[in-house]
Amino acid sequence: MPRFRLFFGLALGLIGIAIGVRLGMPRLPIWVPLLVLLAGMGLIAAAVLDAERRCATASGPVQRRYTRELLIGMGAYAGLLIVSLLLLRQVEAPTLRAVVALLPILPIALVLRAMVRFIREVDELQQRIELEAVCIAAALVSFGYMTAGFLQAARVIDVPASAAMLWVFPLLCGTYGIAKAVVARRYG
Repeated sequence: MPRFRLFFGLALGLIGIAIGVRLGMPRLPIWVPLLVLLAGMGLIAAAVLDAERRCATASGPVQRRYTRELLIGMGAYAGLLIVSLLLLRQVEAPTLRAVVALLPILPIALVLRAMVRFIREVDELQQRIELEAVCIAAALVSFGYMTAGFLQAARVIDVPASAAMLWVFPLLCGTYGIAKAVVARRYG
């Protein structure tokens, strides 16, 4: 588990740097903290994949296909997200803005498909690990989102709705990965 802790610590550091850069230097182009944030998320993905590799009961071909599809989908998502953010600065027509804004959704659909295929093809123990991890992740993210909603309603924090909505899925995925590593240790 030392590699998981190292990757995760580095990832949290990069994510903290990205937030600090964005808050401390707001005039800096948005792609700079976004790139640091994506690097942090990539390290989290590496940590989760490393932990998952050790706790997965899936056969080699199923695991390899899942990892390949997941990495391709997330890579495409990161690339299309950057392209979308850059293009949105230049596009004015509402219909075209909607198309450009939804570009990153396509690879996320592929990631979800890969996840469902993986869960369908693993044994019952791995399915149980996946189910527990998804339940824990959904509960924690929902609790955090609701807590933030109460703080927002009380005017203690001010988070733009678009930012809050955009973070739900990445938070759910990250929390799921961490929960899966913890749950799998119980069965491993």
